[in-house]
Amino acid sequence: MEIQMAKVKRIQELGLQELLNTGLSAHDAKSLQIELEEAIQRTTSSSPVELWRDITSRRLLRPSYPHSLHRLIYNAVYADYDASVHGPAPYWFPSDVNGTETNLGRLLETHGSKLLGAAYKDPITSFKQFQKFSAYWSIVLEELSIRFHQPPKCILDTSNKSKHNGTWFPDSVLNIAECCLKPNTKHDNGNERVAIVWRDERFDNFEVNKMTLNELRHQVMVVANSLKGLFSKGDPIAIDMPMTVTAVVLYLAIIYSGFVVVSIADSFAAKEIATRLRVSKSKAIFTQDYIVRGGRRFPLYSRVVEATECRAIVIPAIGEKVDIQLRKQDISWKDFLSGAKHLSRPDYCPPVYQSIDTVTNILFSSGTTGDPKAIPWTQVAPIRCASDSWAHMDIQPGDVFCWPTNLGWVMGPILLYSSFLCGATLALYHGSPLGRGFGCGSHKSRHSSEHSEDMEKYEMYGRLRLDEYQVINHAIENNYHHRCFSDLNFANLRCRLFASTGEASNVDDDLWLSSRAYYKPIIECCGGTELASSYIQGNLLQPQVFGAFSSASVTTGFVILNEHGVPYADDEACVGEVGLFAVYMGATDTLLNADNDEIYFKGMPFYNGMQLRRHGDIIKRTIGGYFVVQGRADDTMNIGGIKTSSIEIERVCDHADVSIMETAAVSASPAIGGPELLALFVVLKKGFSGEPENLKMIFTKAIQKNLNPLFKVSFVKIVPEFPRTASNKLMRRVLRDQLKEELHIRSKI
Repeated sequence: MEIQMAKVKRIQELGLQELLNTGLSAHDAKSLQIELEEAIQRTTSSSPVELWRDITSRRLLRPSYPHSLHRLIYNAVYADYDASVHGPAPYWFPSDVNGTETNLGRLLETHGSKLLGAAYKDPITSFKQFQKFSAYWSIVLEELSIRFHQPPKCILDTSNKSKHNGTWFPDSVLNIAECCLKPNTKHDNGNERVAIVWRDERFDNFEVNKMTLNELRHQVMVVANSLKGLFSKGDPIAIDMPMTVTAVVLYLAIIYSGFVVVSIADSFAAKEIATRLRVSKSKAIFTQDYIVRGGRRFPLYSRVVEATECRAIVIPAIGEKVDIQLRKQDISWKDFLSGAKHLSRPDYCPPVYQSIDTVTNILFSSGTTGDPKAIPWTQVAPIRCASDSWAHMDIQPGDVFCWPTNLGWVMGPILLYSSFLCGATLALYHGSPLGRGFGCGSHKSRHSSEHSEDMEKYEMYGRLRLDEYQVINHAIENNYHHRCFSDLNFANLRCRLFASTGEASNVDDDLWLSSRAYYKPIIECCGGTELASSYIQGNLLQPQVFGAFSSASVTTGFVILNEHGVPYADDEACVGEVGLFAVYMGATDTLLNADNDEIYFKGMPFYNGMQLRRHGDIIKRTIGGYFVVQGRADDTMNIGGIKTSSIEIERVCDHADVSIMETAAVSASPAIGGPELLALFVVLKKGFSGEPENLKMIFTKAIQKNLNPLFKVSFVKIVPEFPRTASNKLMRRVLRDQLKEELHIRSKI
């Protein structure tokens, strides 16, 4: 669905008044009108795609212009564009020159002819053919900082038929944390390159902090030596703290010294912490006394105390001393580090080399029902996530990679491994990314001081989603609606792209974000912790469209299944449940507290002789081959005998009225039986009020016009906020239960 919800004027029909109505100044409106007329005359083919490409390539739409102006021009350019014939309207386009400067472009230029023969043309033309080649893995290993202590006998061994996924890098031995601490072979600065840059929210006007790779290595070894004095090889050790420099050092040190990281998000209540410690059988937990966000202190150690009796090592959030009374069995970070002081070289520790399939990290699903799935990451998973970032997000040596997240969520380890294995600099902000400090910290004037240029290099890949923090709205939505970053110009960043993951993207939010940087691409990512990566992603060799994915991730294979479990043809526009090919580098073979085969394979159909892997997403393949996530299989509904998804309905209703912040669509059958009834739960924008019956008519009209004339909204309820998991995913199951209860009560009246 495009952004426009009503008929808009064609770009040729826009007059000066329409531009002024968006809030544009008279001077800028007159100048833009002339520039648009010239662009229309240049585009002799009358193609809206070519016109939009001309407008954006010439930077006619400035980031400082009102968002309503950007929306107006985008809709006007594509007013006559028929997505049912041409596919979704693109907003960003690769070029032959820039394409060869990307990681994938250089790879294809070097190896394309060898892999594809005479069929190879150039990186952009030949990307789809290359995407499926498994030979990619032997090539990309040379690009990452992967050093095998004992090399694998091959890339993939499929001789063991009991393993759906095959055996990756069999017989190899390494330490993946050691790989993170070694220079990337493609980088000139080696050990002296900056590995981490960071700021604390209390010191936004101070110089940026830097840590070289050599300094990082020394800190990791000090912590590793201290760990070895307390734990035995293979012990699970939990980390429950914000994504700080100390957390990064600790994560690497645990794996470097042969232990297992247990990832716990710092937003969890004591009960959730206790569950994860119990399932993982953690021997100890590293935590902070407090979490400091937005100038406020939030207790963390007290939650850990409530959750467990096992030893806690407590790190001060501010200063060098823990600002809280500890239990007898617990120790401070300072006392913990003193355990290595007796060594002649406390800053040197040999790595513990282990088999490629050794578990190094235990992560957890969101856990909306029962115990969360405990997902073990072996040393294969970091290779997968870093290689996907290298290929799709084009992370190169010398880049700076920033993504607000937490080690308790999959994006934490992905951020860490992607930065270090690709030779990039990891950028952290110790504080809330919702505030202006985060934005200003990345937008200092180039001339204000020496350190400003370093912060200006923040790549800002992160879409500002706040996965690690329990909030109502995604951070990007908060920043857009409340204008927290409204006067910050992302175009000043040395930024090639943004990236997005989590809930399905809102098209208008994507338009806002991309327009802040002269329409830089937003690389959409969709995958899972159990995959260590994304199965569909954008990339810099294909045109990108708002709120959609342009391809499967490199080497990933999947089909889209109809309601009978039969795959659609590979190039057919369709909607259905995704079935992943079982041989997927980085995917789980086991779960700690559940049956991997039961969850991911039982009941899935076979395709070309292999059983497909379940992921649970309903996706739409459009004309032109783009993918749009329609929600989880559990979030589909049958309205009037027609299958549809919650997200498809929400995308229409979110723009049906100016008062709407967000909607959630669910359905349920009446207590007395009968067809499913469609219900909309609604969160209104601050300062707005609404009547459910009036909104019901507005929603029904919008759905019938934009989706299906037979659909009708039966129930609307205005709520202050939606129930969400700790990773900020909407819990439609809870809303569905509320709807069933409401229908049950009504049946008794």
